[in-house]
Amino acid sequence: MRIITLNVNGIRSAERKNFFPWMQAQQPDIVCLQETKAQLHQLDSGVFCPQGYHCFYHDAEKKGYSGVAIFSKKQPLEIIQGIGWPDIDAEGRFIEARFDNLSVISLYLHSGSSGEERQAIKFSFMDRFMPYLKSCAESGRNYIICGDWNIAHKEIDLKNWRGNLKNSGFLPEERAWMEQLLTGGHWLDAFREINQEGEQYTWWSNRGQAWAKNVGWRIDYQIVSAALKGKIKATSIYKDERFSDHAPLIVDYDL
Repeated sequence: MRIITLNVNGIRSAERKNFFPWMQAQQPDIVCLQETKAQLHQLDSGVFCPQGYHCFYHDAEKKGYSGVAIFSKKQPLEIIQGIGWPDIDAEGRFIEARFDNLSVISLYLHSGSSGEERQAIKFSFMDRFMPYLKSCAESGRNYIICGDWNIAHKEIDLKNWRGNLKNSGFLPEERAWMEQLLTGGHWLDAFREINQEGEQYTWWSNRGQAWAKNVGWRIDYQIVSAALKGKIKATSIYKDERFSDHAPLIVDYDL
């Protein structure tokens, strides 16, 4: 089973940059997208539901903002659009596809980089999301939670970590939250199960030639149930083409 996750930073923009032909060539079983920045009625072309896939979107109420999607070769038994919290669901940040005993989620966690108000909203979501993840872990289901978590876990996960200790995405509270998540025995970072190397980034600022100099952050993840530990077979970050300011994260599972 191949799963690709990507923050497309506008699905129409990614389409113009030839994301969909590349995606089809990868033959993924499931694709999780974040920051689609479109509402379904604006996506009138058949290209936005690729041939061979069942396509599900959860849009933000605000036009041109946020939004998540899941494409799946297999028809899910159930699609859950939204997490059930009105403030979060109004921003289109969560969609879940259920297959037998496996759930795949496309998640777009908040960025707090625009100011203290958005950072407070991010912390509010994190405070609620940790108990939610605990209940998921205790449910007996297996989960693969794909998406832009907007947190770099460790110093290895961003280029200029010393200069970002006071910046959203690498704040001590955010890193401690991620550490708690990944050391509690319930959840794994699929990428780090396979790849322990440095300079493995999934996002680059549009400022200061960050892409050319590989001054990046690893903030896109596939966080999986601990029961899937032995099922993670291969992982890669695709950088040969650029579809957005993020790069696709690809993970192959023996499922």
